[in-house]
Amino acid sequence: MRRRHYHHDYFTTVVLLLAGISTLVIFGRQEMAMAEEPPSRVIELPGPASEGSVPLERTLAQRRSVRSYRQVPMTLEEVGQLLWAAQGISSDRGYRTAPSAGATYPLEMYISVGDVDDLAPGIYRYRPREHDLVALIDGDRRDALTRASLGQGAIQKAPAVFIVTAIYARTTGRYGDRGIRYVHMEAGHAAQNLCLQAVARGLGAVVIGAFHDREIRAVLGLGKEETPLYVIPVGK
Repeated sequence: MRRRHYHHDYFTTVVLLLAGISTLVIFGRQEMAMAEEPPSRVIELPGPASEGSVPLERTLAQRRSVRSYRQVPMTLEEVGQLLWAAQGISSDRGYRTAPSAGATYPLEMYISVGDVDDLAPGIYRYRPREHDLVALIDGDRRDALTRASLGQGAIQKAPAVFIVTAIYARTTGRYGDRGIRYVHMEAGHAAQNLCLQAVARGLGAVVIGAFHDREIRAVLGLGKEETPLYVIPVGK
């Protein structure tokens, strides 16, 4: 009995060790990709504000799904603040504004820009550690996102559309299939943070989950390992 128990513990240890190595490899590749971004494609964002004038209770009471927006551009500062609220760094230790199981951070944030001051139309990826944007695809892609999202007009009307995606392997590599649940929980935290921050800045937002994954992947140029979870139009 002891021998069988010993082998079981040994096997469990090996599995956990391999899972940890897999997670480190994924993070290592991510860091390498970040380091290789050409400077000409990187846009620095204004530093995020850590205090505001709108109480949390008011943002909770006023948060609603808003699908109509004035034809007013968003500012680069607003874009940066919303991205920080969703997935920004909030600690010297690298922790973020939304909780993540085991600090595996499976989420990625993208923005499709249509009308933002000092930011050309196109698709950008947010880098939390650097608090900047990396330009991925040039040109306004809101039409394509609208078609991929069953023709929902709020996407076309919004000056900016935020997209939350997940790389499940970052979390399932440590927690197995249970990690899928953790990823979805984290996506909800991030989206709610963004929506509450929008209210505090006098903006409206709506979370959209009805879309064709394959088409969203094509618009953003995502790999098969990355899954879109939320499309969030935002505007005045």
